[in-house]
Amino acid sequence: MARHPVVLIPGDGIGPEVTSAVRRILGAAGAPLEWVEGRAGLAALEQGLDVLPRETLEAITRHQVALKGPCTTPIGEGFTSINVRLRKELDLYAAVRPVRNLDGVPTRFSGVDLVIVRENTEGLYSGIEATLAPGVVTTTKVATEKACTRIAGWAFRYARQRGRKKVTVFHKANIMKLTDGMFMRCARSVHDAGFAEIGYQEMIIDAGCMALVQDPTRFDLLLLENLYGDVLSDLGAGLVGGLGVVPGANIGDRCAVFEAVHGSAPDIAGRNLANPLALLMSAVMMLNHLAETREDEACATAAQRIKDGYNRALAEGRKTRDLGGDLGTQQFADAIVERLPA
Repeated sequence: MARHPVVLIPGDGIGPEVTSAVRRILGAAGAPLEWVEGRAGLAALEQGLDVLPRETLEAITRHQVALKGPCTTPIGEGFTSINVRLRKELDLYAAVRPVRNLDGVPTRFSGVDLVIVRENTEGLYSGIEATLAPGVVTTTKVATEKACTRIAGWAFRYARQRGRKKVTVFHKANIMKLTDGMFMRCARSVHDAGFAEIGYQEMIIDAGCMALVQDPTRFDLLLLENLYGDVLSDLGAGLVGGLGVVPGANIGDRCAVFEAVHGSAPDIAGRNLANPLALLMSAVMMLNHLAETREDEACATAAQRIKDGYNRALAEGRKTRDLGGDLGTQQFADAIVERLPA
């Protein structure tokens, strides 16, 4: 059986322990992977390296796939976000966040099954800030026709491949007529040019947020620029149980990085309390990506076994404490392994 090299970045805080649990489950499920360990974040700094070492970037470029645990990012000072640097340097322009209800995780809503697609490289996250005068600062929001058209094309292709029926664009083009106007027009143009069978909708983002929290089941796939996508991704996670129960992926034309979208939680690191489910779900996304891009059915089989295993564990009440259960990190991993179908 061919084994696929995957760069593994354990991350900071709880990262190493949730990564260890996920590796164990992947191994038990027969995932045909070969790990190439990389460093980033505080773990790299503590070894005298850059927060995003060139060796890690080169490994991801070479192997084209990575699984990343949470990395610490200083707030208001210090080094640039590792996630932002990865996306820019590897041109991972599509952030993908599936949001769905899980059996055994009770929430206010049921039947939620949507995907949030976010443009990852532009907008207010372009990092163009300046001091105009003492006490006066500015941030520049960047939008290009190339990037807007590229993410729209990616989103509609994804919708077609996954059987999604409608794409909704959230925008603020009534105020930001040039930047959000371009994003909206590019999405509309891509839809009209080749995806007429998929429903298309545009909503001003404040009205869209209200509609989302009133009834998230009315949405299928949301297409958003960078900042809106960041905010709505976490809002969506809150609708189904929080950041501990949603996966995340950052995908480009050559490389893809799959990651836990929650923080590094240093306050509970090393205490066997962290929930590894988000990283595990991201690993399932990674296996399905490998199945599609490498045409390896063994990856799809392992992904389905793991999904069946954690769905069964959750439905039977075998959960970590953040989800209302009493299991630790390793005990939850044990519960999933025990429930992997033959």
